[in-house]
Amino acid sequence: MEIKSVILAAGKGTRMKSDTPKVLHKIFEKTLLGYVLDNVKNITTEDFVIVGHHAEEVTEFVNKNYNNAKTVLQSPQLGTGHAVSMVCPYLENYKGQVLILCGDTPLIKEETLKAFIEYHNSKNSDLTVMSTIFENPTNYGRIIRDTDNTLKYIVEEKDATQAQKAVKEVNAGIYILNWDKIKPAFSQLTSNNAQGEYYLTDIIAWGKKNNLNVNAFILENSDEIYGINSRKNLAEATKIMNIRKLSELMDNGVTIVDPDSTWISEDTEVGADTIIYPATYIEGKNKIGKNCKIGPCAHLRGNVEIADNCKIGNFVEVKNSKINHSTNAGHLSYIGDSELGANINIGAGTITANYNPITKVKSKTIMKDHVKIGSNTVIVAPATLEEGVNVGAGSVITKDIPSWALALTRAPLKILTDWVKKAN
Repeated sequence: MEIKSVILAAGKGTRMKSDTPKVLHKIFEKTLLGYVLDNVKNITTEDFVIVGHHAEEVTEFVNKNYNNAKTVLQSPQLGTGHAVSMVCPYLENYKGQVLILCGDTPLIKEETLKAFIEYHNSKNSDLTVMSTIFENPTNYGRIIRDTDNTLKYIVEEKDATQAQKAVKEVNAGIYILNWDKIKPAFSQLTSNNAQGEYYLTDIIAWGKKNNLNVNAFILENSDEIYGINSRKNLAEATKIMNIRKLSELMDNGVTIVDPDSTWISEDTEVGADTIIYPATYIEGKNKIGKNCKIGPCAHLRGNVEIADNCKIGNFVEVKNSKINHSTNAGHLSYIGDSELGANINIGAGTITANYNPITKVKSKTIMKDHVKIGSNTVIVAPATLEEGVNVGAGSVITKDIPSWALALTRAPLKILTDWVKKAN
């Protein structure tokens, strides 16, 4: 059955204390909303992002990065139920399923969402909500079950009694529903609650009242629905995501020398027998091959491809570059917007000068196989160094260099005998 998603991203995020919309804050240089959209892209045929606060910025982000997503404005913002109702005109004759998520929960996994949908279908459910167990359920809506343990309704904390607040099963904020069965609920919700809003959670009680099949899927790993409401939450979510990624890499044969000081994005692939040394930070989307050595104190900034048997050493920064096998950049270098061939050696202090601050243009450096770069060299892009080129230490390269040539721009050395004694 076809599935479309509705992602709630209209909130102000007041506690973030930021001019940036909450869902556009980043973890490893990827937005919170980006994580959610990426986690549904293999599941859904179309995604609706509900926008409100800073709607223009969020819309620009979605339009620029996601072809199958569109934004829908919620104004005024009258609650989560009202937010979902904004898509009703777009789904007038739709007969499939709708997956509802929050734009500030970047830790949810694609495989979890698939298991959630599978559970919904196996139960022949009309509406399924995801729940989880929290020892401290403060700030979450509580899942209230009937005497036979079936799902009865969800109560928001501000509307809950003391007995209901003691319930540890909470609403994870993710729903899957058969749209043609549940769509009428959105015209029948009321705002008779402490917030004076139209709650999405009320569709559970509505479904029960209308004799629909309503169920709850209990998520075992509650970390996956950790929501971002503050800078502290953002930091905690980053830690959770990082620990999860490092564990996955180590299970797959990657050595992480010091997990406490190593940070690697979810969108980075690393081959077996690669060693990641301490204080290394890898953000964005990258692919690192087998038997590489990365760090210590290396920084990969995204869109980096490193083939097998390479070394990216201490205080080396790489971004938007491809590096072929058996190439080494040992220390204190910057490689940006570059293509490096195989069996290259980059001397200490080498800079690919890729950015023109006047024209704002970033240009490309290309080095073919077997190039050797001496220490303290600047390569001013655009520049191509053909196969086998050697560059002497201390050079500034501003032109293309032909194969197997030696390139030097070093000024002649002058030695003034006894100059120091005479100066004193």
